[in-house]
Amino acid sequence: MDAKNRTELLQKYRTGHQAVVDSLANLRDDELDRSAVADEWTPRQIVHHIADSEMTAAIRLRRLVAEDDPQILGYDEKQFASVLTRDRPITPSLEAVHWARESTLQILERLSEHEWRRAGTHSELGPYSVEKWLEIYAAHCHDHAAQIMRSRGIA
Repeated sequence: MDAKNRTELLQKYRTGHQAVVDSLANLRDDELDRSAVADEWTPRQIVHHIADSEMTAAIRLRRLVAEDDPQILGYDEKQFASVLTRDRPITPSLEAVHWARESTLQILERLSEHEWRRAGTHSELGPYSVEKWLEIYAAHCHDHAAQIMRSRGIA
């Protein structure tokens, strides 16, 4: 990954939380638990999924940087969304996303070239480097913000 690409991905990562917040603008309570798209998660499920994923991602990055050849485990995202969502308020999950990204961004901005190349093995994806991690998570919140908009029938 060259410096320009890395800078662009870091900027995208930096703006991910706000993209999710923006996608929820003027959301009514009755919109939280329904989707305009068949077989699509609801806004509530999406927000809680983002929080679960971002907190997991934060730990994954720390393990990639601090441990030698860590084994990174996947998890059943659909099961988490189904079982852990219920009627929980979304505000704590939005805050979790914000602070997981903020603290992780502080680490990313301080990595050496050697640290950017560190890697482990992901149980579902195989070889998994810090750079691969950034490629995945830079877009994660933006992708789900678009999903929220579709779920709301806006996009």
